[in-house]
Amino acid sequence: MSDSEALLNRIHPWGWRLSLSVAGIPAVLFTLGALFVTETPNSLIERGHLEEGKKVLKKIRGTENVDPEFNEILKASHIAHRVKHPFRNLLLRRNRPQLVIAILLQIFQQFAGINAIVLVVFITLGFKSDASLYSAVIIGAVNVLSTLVSVYSVDRVGRRMLLLEAGVQMLLCQAIIAVIMGIKVTDQSDNLSHDWAIPTWSLGPLGWLIPSETFPLETRSAGQSVSVCVNLLFTFVIAQAFLSMLCHMKYGIFAFFSGWVVIMSIFVLLFLPETKDVPIEEMTQRVWKQHWFWKRFIDDDERTINGDV
Repeated sequence: MSDSEALLNRIHPWGWRLSLSVAGIPAVLFTLGALFVTETPNSLIERGHLEEGKKVLKKIRGTENVDPEFNEILKASHIAHRVKHPFRNLLLRRNRPQLVIAILLQIFQQFAGINAIVLVVFITLGFKSDASLYSAVIIGAVNVLSTLVSVYSVDRVGRRMLLLEAGVQMLLCQAIIAVIMGIKVTDQSDNLSHDWAIPTWSLGPLGWLIPSETFPLETRSAGQSVSVCVNLLFTFVIAQAFLSMLCHMKYGIFAFFSGWVVIMSIFVLLFLPETKDVPIEEMTQRVWKQHWFWKRFIDDDERTINGDV
């Protein structure tokens, strides 16, 4: 018996324990990393730590001249504290652009197949248990690397460009997967991992980043709660429907996902404003009032408040 075989025999009874233990390593790293994460100026100011918030703001901006931005954040914080019913305010006309964008991004994230592929396809395609485990490891590695790509590029190329570029690539990759499934080639792990990488560096993280940048302070907590609920709801819907859809539609299910990718890309192109380098407190003036479609909700709401209509 070779040394490697002897090692495998010793490890075998402990396999699941080792696998579970290894999963704890990222949790430990996450916990240690959290100790070095700086609180955001908005959070500090909203909780009354004004001097600390100003100090962090200076550190982030790299300049001592942060008084105008600090005053804007302070003003927004005072407005947020006066709001007694954030969920009710979320339904106001002036908050409709943020709410619609947040909800649709979560729907697009799931209906583009981002979770269906990674959770179900490998097993459904007849992979054995070992191959499924290897595929999960590959997907996890691609996930980490793609997230690093997103972190590096999101503030360089912008949110819209990253989503539009990903839409094209997801469409092509899903078409390739559909063709491969159509001609009944069983080993598709490479193509599936490529398709998973693209939403991981775009639609995956941006589905959470963009709502956090667009909701004003007075409705941010409520808006993020709605985003999470919608995401989990449609994750459940896809998880329940995917196997039945795959059995009936076969490779055509990727045409279904591709259709949603096209819809997402059109929505991003026409209705999603760029939020790069725009502070939350300036979103109304610099983004919503300048957008060809969403500005009508802001303008109409202001006229209603002023008694003009």
